[in-house]
Amino acid sequence: MSDIHETPNEPGNLTGDLPGDNPASSGNASDNASNTAVTAAGESARRIEDSLNQVLVGQHQVVRDILVALVTGGHVLIEGVPGLGKTLLVRALSRCLSLDAARIQFTPDLMPTDITGHAIYDPKSESFRIRKGPAFTQLLLADEINRAPAKTQAALLEVMQEQQITIEGKAFHLQAPFMVLATQNPIDQEGTYPLPEAELDRFLFKVLIDYPGIDDENRLVRMVLDGTIGDALDVSSLSAITDHNGVLAMQDAARQITLDPAVLDYAVRLVRETRDYAGLSRGASPRASIALTRAARAHALMESRDFVVPDDIKAVARPVLRHRLCMSADAEIEGLQMEELLTRLLEQVPAPRQ
Repeated sequence: MSDIHETPNEPGNLTGDLPGDNPASSGNASDNASNTAVTAAGESARRIEDSLNQVLVGQHQVVRDILVALVTGGHVLIEGVPGLGKTLLVRALSRCLSLDAARIQFTPDLMPTDITGHAIYDPKSESFRIRKGPAFTQLLLADEINRAPAKTQAALLEVMQEQQITIEGKAFHLQAPFMVLATQNPIDQEGTYPLPEAELDRFLFKVLIDYPGIDDENRLVRMVLDGTIGDALDVSSLSAITDHNGVLAMQDAARQITLDPAVLDYAVRLVRETRDYAGLSRGASPRASIALTRAARAHALMESRDFVVPDDIKAVARPVLRHRLCMSADAEIEGLQMEELLTRLLEQVPAPRQ
């Protein structure tokens, strides 16, 4: 565990009060400023995306999902076997964003205080002082989170939901932006513990990372052999694209994206359909509806649009819903997969005309 230095939060303001005596002209100026902010934020996000794709070869969808979650202000659960670049992704993201990052390797003997920190007695001052854990950071990599039992996993609940950590009754607020990227091995592997439902629901996305295609894997091996990229999580070739103020600005721009009532209704209908859907024993809660619309705004920003279309909802529906649903016993006996059910769901619920 390394020492964590707290720095004051400096949120980035994209727009301020615009002068103007004419209310109509003031409104137009405000709209123009909003559109400019969205455009600038979208360009910055795509530059980060291009930079990450240089080191994480063949995982374009994973990179896009991570950035959408970052712009949304949510946390991500990444599932995949070891060796696919999950740790590399977090290190590369930290370098591109100039954010503090910390890594916790979850093991069966890890204690909750190893994550959050604890109070220790100082004989010299005859008082207790707080020793902060690695969770006091901005990008937190919780590596192989399902290797630890539920009590230790639950230590992240408060920090994920409220972005604060309570030690000995005192609350410590974390510097924004704060994001947890938790990796887990497939749950059928030996020595893994399924995450509690309450914690799963705190993740905005569940992202599946799979083996790269043969062309991408050939390219990756050649790049390592030629020294183009290192094989030891080397991200020194990446340059900083923005900082914490820039990330906050992107998040603020995403909140300005227009969401039509018809598109909002489509997102809510999708989530409500899961509650009585054949093949599912448990559907998604209203928290999923909120996550779906917020993530769709961030996806629209990544696509250089200042409004949400139904395709944005569809693009984020799978990572938003896959960890919030529970398949029925009959569906599992039939050999159905969650991805198949989500595909059927998206085909069944009609989308509004664009």
